[in-house]
Amino acid sequence: MLINAKHILDKLNPHNKVNYDSVLKEVIADWQATTVRPKLLIHSCCAPCSTYVLEYLAQYADITIYFANSNIHPRVEYEYRSVVQQKFIADFNTKTGNNVQFLEAPYQPAEFIKQVAHLRDAPEGGERCHICYKMRLDLAAIKAQELGYDYFASALTLSPKKNSQKINELGFEIQEIFAVNYLPSDFKKNNGYKRSIELCKEYDVYRQCYCGCIFAAKAQGIDMKNVIAMAKQGLQN
Repeated sequence: MLINAKHILDKLNPHNKVNYDSVLKEVIADWQATTVRPKLLIHSCCAPCSTYVLEYLAQYADITIYFANSNIHPRVEYEYRSVVQQKFIADFNTKTGNNVQFLEAPYQPAEFIKQVAHLRDAPEGGERCHICYKMRLDLAAIKAQELGYDYFASALTLSPKKNSQKINELGFEIQEIFAVNYLPSDFKKNNGYKRSIELCKEYDVYRQCYCGCIFAAKAQGIDMKNVIAMAKQGLQN
């Protein structure tokens, strides 16, 4: 019987901030103690965030990366990030001898806009982002349950710009709805983000300049013409 990380949380002081990295380590220790190698479906927002996550977790589990990111605008940038993700997985497998798999959800940007349009002016990291986290975690849980994975998770917690506490809280809320466990994380810990930058250089992985959200891009003054040109060039190479 695979451990449910919620049981670890239930033993913690509810008044203290949860160290989700510590919880993940406890889960992994249980896998090792019981000599199991679980099947994980890990939502990945982009290849850079998946780099360290795969290096870390592929030691302990069989992993499928789930590219479910209808928040990414424009389409050509989405397509480029998908290609970069697939290439990194192939290169990682070749170099390490792993067999990480790739699945891609349908690209449905209109659904993302529908859910967050009323929050177009919300600050980065606020409610709009929380809805975006939940949308993608929901998709990961649905697919994990459908295909019989042991856990669903997300590489989002690698980024220093993402709220790991909120992501994990949402993950456990979603776990209550589906017949699949959520695997908590805080991948930025243990120099995870720093290691991801090193791995991007090692594997020559494209590192994008914005999360993908059109509203965030506008707020940050991202040059969309340049983004489109770079994505088109990347797809041609």
